[in-house]
Amino acid sequence: MPATPRPKDGKTFTITELAQEFDVTPRAIRFYEDMGLLEPGREGRNRVYTGRDRTRLKLTLRGKRLGFSLQDIKQLVTMYDTEADTVPQLEAFQSALGAHRQALEQQLEDIRVTLEELQQHESKCRQLLADKALPAVAARRPRPRSGD
Repeated sequence: MPATPRPKDGKTFTITELAQEFDVTPRAIRFYEDMGLLEPGREGRNRVYTGRDRTRLKLTLRGKRLGFSLQDIKQLVTMYDTEADTVPQLEAFQSALGAHRQALEQQLEDIRVTLEELQQHESKCRQLLADKALPAVAARRPRPRSGD
């Protein structure tokens, strides 16, 4: 297999360098490669990552932090590989961000409702426990003796 041509700026990265820089495992980087997010070249048996791969890894990790699926991330990252007009790319990205924001806001509302329901159930349980405790306390009180 021929050696991978060096990028114009000559800067390449090893999998170890990228893993350390972005605090991820080499296994994660290989997974992103398997998913088609990264396309390293080869020098012998070693993977060689270019600045493009580094940028794609950075965007992938940023997308993950924002909660995007890897499929969505791949679509967005691939969009920026074309030399076409960036307006459609930015519009697509804005649309994806808006849809993701809407999904997160719905999740947030669902969590708020669930927390309110939990609070109501906890309150009811405390009340029921308090109601059960009163007769038990009364039963343990010493009764006055007759003739006292």
